[in-house]
Amino acid sequence: MTSVLRLDDVSLHRGTTQILTRVTWSVDEGQYWVLLGPNGAGKTTIARIAAARLFPSAGSVEILGERLGRVDISELHPRIGLCSSALARTVTGGESALSVVLSASYGKVGVWREEYEDLDVERAGALLDALGAAPLARRPWGSLSSGERKRVEIARALMPDPELLVLDEPAAGLDVAGRELLLAALSEIIAAPGAPAILLVTHHLEEIPVGFTHALALRGGMVTGTGPLDGVLTDEVMSNTFGLPLEIGADRGRYTARGRGPVFRGAHAAR
Repeated sequence: MTSVLRLDDVSLHRGTTQILTRVTWSVDEGQYWVLLGPNGAGKTTIARIAAARLFPSAGSVEILGERLGRVDISELHPRIGLCSSALARTVTGGESALSVVLSASYGKVGVWREEYEDLDVERAGALLDALGAAPLARRPWGSLSSGERKRVEIARALMPDPELLVLDEPAAGLDVAGRELLLAALSEIIAAPGAPAILLVTHHLEEIPVGFTHALALRGGMVTGTGPLDGVLTDEVMSNTFGLPLEIGADRGRYTARGRGPVFRGAHAAR
């Protein structure tokens, strides 16, 4: 398999705060990873490193065959699709959904004076359609719901035809319907020929789309489990990761986590 991403003994600190500690991890073509862990585990930090938006304090990082620190980042960024909450804060309310997607061709947010080819416009429309967002194309960004914005953001991340797609908590803040529509769209992306490798950050096992293959579990900036989903999404690994006794369930490619043990039985009895 061709390597898409490799972190070798990576650590990161800010002042006296240690954020990541000696993380070693690799992603190959055809793999779809979920990054799991509680708040402060280091998931978003790793996602930013994987997207070449952040450099580690120690260790080496190779992304798409290029070594961080030895490559022109401006040439690497177009090969990586990134969807994060930071994007939503940079879009003006009157910008159309189509222009938000289309402008990713130039690495900008919103259409200004750039000239776009018909093929670019067609691709932006096709991506919105694939994500069930075609009716949103002409709507202003400011009028879109959270779920609608998430789908537009993912279409934008896919616009440059990236080799790696990084999704930082794409289902955060969505209601059940919005979450399920988004997860179904991600499962369709995975099933399509030529799909990029995907990294998805989440706190919740319920937000793992059908078709994802691997998981990286983190706690306190250190790896607690890594590998195929079935080997990481276990009672033992997840309990260790979240610091709480958990029972993991699986049904038709989707996962759940429930508390177990005396602490939960006692809480129930107290009610």
